[in-house]
Amino acid sequence: MSTRFDPLPSTQPTADHIRDNILENPGFGRYFTDHMAHVRWTLDNGWHGHEVRPYGPLTLDPAAAVLHYGQEIFEGVKAYRHADGSVWTFRPEKNAERFRRSARRLALPELSDDDFIGSLKALLAQDHAWVPTPSSDADECSLYLRPFMIASEKFLGVRPSHEVDYYVIASPAAAYFKGGIEPVSIWLSTNYNRAAPGGTGFAKCGGNYAASLAAQKEAEAHGCGQVAFLDATENKWVEELGGMNLFFVFKDGRIVTPKLTGTILEGVTRDSVLTLAKDEGLTPEERHISIDEWRDGAASGEITEIFACGTAAVITPVGELVGENERIRLTAGGDNDIAKRLRTKLLDLQYGRSEDSRSWLTRLI
Repeated sequence: MSTRFDPLPSTQPTADHIRDNILENPGFGRYFTDHMAHVRWTLDNGWHGHEVRPYGPLTLDPAAAVLHYGQEIFEGVKAYRHADGSVWTFRPEKNAERFRRSARRLALPELSDDDFIGSLKALLAQDHAWVPTPSSDADECSLYLRPFMIASEKFLGVRPSHEVDYYVIASPAAAYFKGGIEPVSIWLSTNYNRAAPGGTGFAKCGGNYAASLAAQKEAEAHGCGQVAFLDATENKWVEELGGMNLFFVFKDGRIVTPKLTGTILEGVTRDSVLTLAKDEGLTPEERHISIDEWRDGAASGEITEIFACGTAAVITPVGELVGENERIRLTAGGDNDIAKRLRTKLLDLQYGRSEDSRSWLTRLI
């Protein structure tokens, strides 16, 4: 049985006309709903105090452990409004599972499926009006949900925090990339690595993203929208982008993604693409792929498509890889047919336009 979240409704909710104006052009991560879910954890009492309360600033002591030792994790989930007005989310149990893996790596308490999924349902019970209604099949609007956990104990000492807070906030979102399905340029980082063996690469924690920002600035300076990282040991194996997993489509029908070795985030979209690819007659492979294979495969026509995927961006084709002294472009393909087919298949599932034969959807409202 799911834990009850006590509702504490806002006394000053956003006016309907203001919310409607926001939903017409929400952007991504710019506006937030009226409420947030919260659960408290302490060493003595475990998880307690389940509530949905008005969205607002947090009160943290200047000595809170998260501010000094970075003990925090987060997730990214979307809520989709279907044609009948109901609201659903996609494979939240996978996010809950990854949240627990991240918690173990960051020495944080683990949250149950009931509490994780229950917090999403409880928040949407209050803020369901914030879920945008798509104007067409091409409209990818959704409500982006951000569960996160922080070490909140007032303590200066290097040990796991004895006090932790879990929250869920929500933000209406349009398509992540303004260009939609248009291919993006990727910068190849040779000065920075995202993760190392034994580190936190597989965990969804802020430190990984903070470590990618300098490389992202390099990418932007070279006219690129994202950055690709190589492994930290040999600096030759392709790992992932700053916030997305990578896939390579070969002309013989193979679709290859870098193998999970503890330095790559196990994306929910990545896992879904591996499954859906089989439905499209493709042969999925999880293995090491080197930057040389990327370069040679692009030149020979062996690699016909490359795309990135993630909850926020869904599936986005990669147009070129830009390095210090080279630009790697594909000589074959160019229509991104596989990426488009998989993207459509995934979105049709998420928005309820096709049968959910694998029970990947969970109803929130």
